[in-house]
Amino acid sequence: MTLNRLVLNKFSLSLVALALLMACPSPAHSQPPNQQQGWDAPPSDFNDIQRRGFHEGVEGARKDHENHRKPDPKNRDEYRHPHDIPAGLLDSYREAFIRGYSKGVNRYYGE
Repeated sequence: MTLNRLVLNKFSLSLVALALLMACPSPAHSQPPNQQQGWDAPPSDFNDIQRRGFHEGVEGARKDHENHRKPDPKNRDEYRHPHDIPAGLLDSYREAFIRGYSKGVNRYYGE
């Protein structure tokens, strides 16, 4: 009889947990795929290279701020010598880098 109660209690707890998981959507499923939100989100029409440039620009601004450097995107290695960017896409990467860097500067240095 004790074994039956134990099994019934575990089963009931499992059902409650499952019901809670199904009732609460996870944050990953509450937004459409590939749609990011937040101040550091790249524009939705950016391709992969541009998104990478944008994110690296934001990171560059953060690092410059943390190290008390004067904000200058063209002084970043990631801007001057990006790794694994095809030559034909350098301009797109750098334009996106500057946009991300500018957003980062506004955020970290104040507007």
